[in-house]
Amino acid sequence: MSNEKNVAEQEETVESVNTEVEAEILDADDVVVEDASEEVDESTAKIAELQAKLDETENKMLRAQADFDNFKRRTRLDQEAAQKYRAQSLVSEILPALDNFERALQIEADNDQTKSLLQGMNMVYNQLAQALQNEGVETIKSVGEEFDPHLHQAVMQVEDENFDSNTVVEELQKGYKLKDRVIRPAMVKVNQ
Repeated sequence: MSNEKNVAEQEETVESVNTEVEAEILDADDVVVEDASEEVDESTAKIAELQAKLDETENKMLRAQADFDNFKRRTRLDQEAAQKYRAQSLVSEILPALDNFERALQIEADNDQTKSLLQGMNMVYNQLAQALQNEGVETIKSVGEEFDPHLHQAVMQVEDENFDSNTVVEELQKGYKLKDRVIRPAMVKVNQ
């Protein structure tokens, strides 16, 4: 019987050891599962953080690209405007000389020498006017036109039955446009 008792005690010991080993294995599995789930959580958080940084970087890149495209467009428009109106400062400086030529050409010639001088001045005036016209300069129509504050500068008002209200009666100084830009508005008298 003592053999049987020893065998039974050994079986109990083996069973007890097996139970302890199984418990330790289960505990180890729980630890491994917890460690794996913590790693998954950390990886998920890291992925979310990296995705947010990627989205932010993409947004910055898109904004930078849009800013660059806008810069290119503005630069192109500025260059086109500079090319289109390149003669503006020169035209502005020549207009007073053109005005003086017009005033000088209005004098009455009483002898051949004065007539000859006026003829030469008229030729120079016509060349200047043609050169300005070639650059896109044109005179602003005034007399008989409706007053437009963008094109005309009213310096006087008169009452004249021959003209409608708010109509230009007389031009005191010519106005000029370069392409579609007003260089100098026409100085005019306007009917009330």
